[in-house]
Amino acid sequence: MNSVPSSRPRSQEELSASGQQPSEAMTTSGPQSRPASNLPIIANFDSAHITIGAGVAIFHLATSRVVVCYHSTEKFWFLPKGRRDAGENSGVGAEREGFEESGYRNRLLPIPMRHRQPQAHKSNAATSTFYTEPVWTQLMPVTRSTQYVLFWYIAETLPPDIEQALSQKSNQEDGVYMVPPPFPKNLTLAARIDMDKKSTPLRHENTGVDEDEALYESYLLSIDEAQEKLRGTIMADVVRIGWEAIRARMEIEESNNSTPNS
Repeated sequence: MNSVPSSRPRSQEELSASGQQPSEAMTTSGPQSRPASNLPIIANFDSAHITIGAGVAIFHLATSRVVVCYHSTEKFWFLPKGRRDAGENSGVGAEREGFEESGYRNRLLPIPMRHRQPQAHKSNAATSTFYTEPVWTQLMPVTRSTQYVLFWYIAETLPPDIEQALSQKSNQEDGVYMVPPPFPKNLTLAARIDMDKKSTPLRHENTGVDEDEALYESYLLSIDEAQEKLRGTIMADVVRIGWEAIRARMEIEESNNSTPNS
């Protein structure tokens, strides 16, 4: 892996052109500034005037790092994202875009989070503590008449056995993208980390699907370094939210394991 490059700050015009909106509303000033949600809006778009996309922060739990991409010619940092395919679930689209733009296979990671989605009606499943809902949603104009809606998710790199199985199956099917199995409901993060203690996540080469994506590089960075590289964008807060939620899940699981059975 090459050394991590430095980069210049991006102008607002460049951010908008690339779909990377700066954090316009901040809760405080200074290095700890965090974006605030905008006020609700009313807007209507038919199918010919809206594009739905998804992005992802991919964490390697065993080393407390996160995948961040770098555009080698335009010199800016970003989290992988892109348009979901027709008929594709947005979460699956986030995983696929994460793989195509960074080279790291990944799967959505259930985390504790506040959200407004209801539980399934008359579901026999126990109420979950952890969810894979988007942690941020962005609305960005594509043209004067076309809207882009972007959902940001939290994910993790894959265990070595699943990585190997999907790579073999993909090779057998001429490089077709393979959707990973979901994170097991009964797997704790401590047990998941144990699976990676003797391995490093595999970064696949040449996973980009166009000439621009061929210019992308990707790096596993510490949480602090990733937030610094992404400073001034919603993506920095996606990393923050993801990492804080991962730590919160570990604390919940440790507390549950230490509680004696009643």
